[in-house]
Amino acid sequence: MREEIIANLHNPHRLELLYRNDKPLFKKEFNLIYQEINANAAAQVWHERLNYEKEDLDWGTAAERIMVVALSFLAGLVAKIPAFTSLSEDFFYQRNISFILFPFLIVYFSWKLKTPVRKILLVLAVLLIAAAFINFLPDAKDSDTVILTCIHLPLFGWALLGIVFTGDKFHDYQKRLEFLRYNGDLAVMTAIILIAGGMLSAVTIGLFELIDIKIEKFYTQYIVVWGLAAAPVVGTYLVQTNPQLVNKVSPVVARVFTPLVLIMLVIYLIAVIGTGKDPYNDREFLFIFNLLLAGVMAIILFSIAGISKISGSSAGIFLLAALSVVTILVNGVALSAILFRIFEYGITPNRLAVSVGNILILSNLSVIAFRLYRSVKNKTNLQSAEQSIAGFLPVYVLWTMVVAFIFPLVFGFK
Repeated sequence: MREEIIANLHNPHRLELLYRNDKPLFKKEFNLIYQEINANAAAQVWHERLNYEKEDLDWGTAAERIMVVALSFLAGLVAKIPAFTSLSEDFFYQRNISFILFPFLIVYFSWKLKTPVRKILLVLAVLLIAAAFINFLPDAKDSDTVILTCIHLPLFGWALLGIVFTGDKFHDYQKRLEFLRYNGDLAVMTAIILIAGGMLSAVTIGLFELIDIKIEKFYTQYIVVWGLAAAPVVGTYLVQTNPQLVNKVSPVVARVFTPLVLIMLVIYLIAVIGTGKDPYNDREFLFIFNLLLAGVMAIILFSIAGISKISGSSAGIFLLAALSVVTILVNGVALSAILFRIFEYGITPNRLAVSVGNILILSNLSVIAFRLYRSVKNKTNLQSAEQSIAGFLPVYVLWTMVVAFIFPLVFGFK
């Protein structure tokens, strides 16, 4: 890459192609050789382009700020529906957490990206149908299919947000990866907002206690609930208007957590063997095992998407490959245990949903691990691994829709 940049300083078209093919590597190599070529006018332009950062925070337009305040207020209003109605909080929040979050993020991105009105109405109509579906399901606390729908519906809402985010470039894998990176950045920013909000809440309640005014109940029921509902909207606004705030933090978090999760997972597997835990006959342990698998899989996906923003080192890619292999072993144990329970006790909605989900994860992980290994061996970038992630996202979404909307009907709401 370094030699090609130097050789094509007077070929703008070729430089642009090099940049688009691998932006992180291009930036890294260009900055390393800039002192050698800084007399060249084209090099000076590229240096400013690659390294420009805003000095001050960008608070967006007045219209955008009004939009964010309005959406935050509406999100809090939806979150307070149980207080205005006879609905129990357990019933409402279990079924409607998706509709406190995703409709308002969808409206924000639709407005910001100038999405056609027809598409906005179609997406919101789908969300409305999903809300009606989940809320009219029987109130059966022991219904596996209802619980599965409640678990998978947020993933469905997340998929609709992704469709709006990617716009007319839904089939572009880079745009899908950009959506994953946005989620990683949003997680970091929302965590910061919640930590700051928690500190402010503690100080506020403490100060009022000093003057013998008890505001805990009011503060929790209104300020905290509204703040929790508004945090993702405000976080999205900050991430979109000031990407420099966290776009360097997320890759660092990914790099730090990848080896830690790998060490934890290996120690956990050894501990499982040492304690004699039996996932084949211990239902609760198998459930926790699968939650662990889903969490590690999410970490792998977001780590690859995050690390690919910057030049991924061979060591970082190797750790991701090792984590993928260990996770495949965990997946294999979990899948074999589920299949054992299916053959031993028969098919249930839970077993079918988890077994197919594990098969999908195993398939995706196998491809990712192979491509990561090839990236380490051939010292190439993460592009092929990224493609395997982006290409598999619609498969997860399709299975999520089947579990959320088809299972209750097929299994008779059992």
